[in-house]
Amino acid sequence: MTEPTPPSPPDEPVLLQSRDARGVFTLALNTPRSFNVLSEAMLSALQAAVDAVAADPQARLVVIAANGRAFCAGHDLKQMRAHPELGYYQKLFAQCSRLMLAIRKLEVPVIARVQGLATAAGCQLVAQCDLAVASDNASFGVNGIDVGLFCATPGVALSRNILPKQAMEMLLTGDFISAEEARVRGLVNRVVAPDALDAELAALVDRIVAKPREAIAMGKTLFYRQLETGIESAYQLAGQTMACNMAHAVAQEGVQAFIDKRPPSWRA
Repeated sequence: MTEPTPPSPPDEPVLLQSRDARGVFTLALNTPRSFNVLSEAMLSALQAAVDAVAADPQARLVVIAANGRAFCAGHDLKQMRAHPELGYYQKLFAQCSRLMLAIRKLEVPVIARVQGLATAAGCQLVAQCDLAVASDNASFGVNGIDVGLFCATPGVALSRNILPKQAMEMLLTGDFISAEEARVRGLVNRVVAPDALDAELAALVDRIVAKPREAIAMGKTLFYRQLETGIESAYQLAGQTMACNMAHAVAQEGVQAFIDKRPPSWRA
């Protein structure tokens, strides 16, 4: 966690949103002066944006990005210190957990575009996304312990990305890891120079949106469900999902195109 500097001007939106013709949404955290902390306002804005994506049948993918030198410095410590009541903290962390679960439950992939510091709940946000692309000057940490606060909720997402002992060391020491170390440990997919970040992200987005939405939606749902269950149940779920996917028109067309030695013709 990093104590924030004064916030951006009040007329500036905390979250910038865009949607291209393909159904690719970009949600950009936009309080760079406060290192894009997850204030109550930011959490609410992100929740509303994710809910809007969930309600859009033409949505294909979400990119979570940020403006400024930091990706996200976690929760707003000044805001938290101003409300020293257990009930407030319970409500705040429940709000954050709802957002993280909403990202998980989206049918479309979510990619984190990380250009700088991602710490505490900011690291949690990266870990909760399905994929992550980072610049080589980014860094990652769950350093709440430095102010006496064990990063319990960030640890939920972190421990589902990297090995338990690696996660525990980060949680206990508050030490940061580099972007390359984050890639080696499995927290991010790709690391590139800052000036190559957007091109790398665009190439990944293009490869994903070229695939049929229906298959991706079924696959993402199944992927996370099977991770949380025993292997026998996982195979049952996976088999049923594959059968439903194979019976769907997109797979029928894809297989026929392979047989015909032609590109598949999937509807947009």
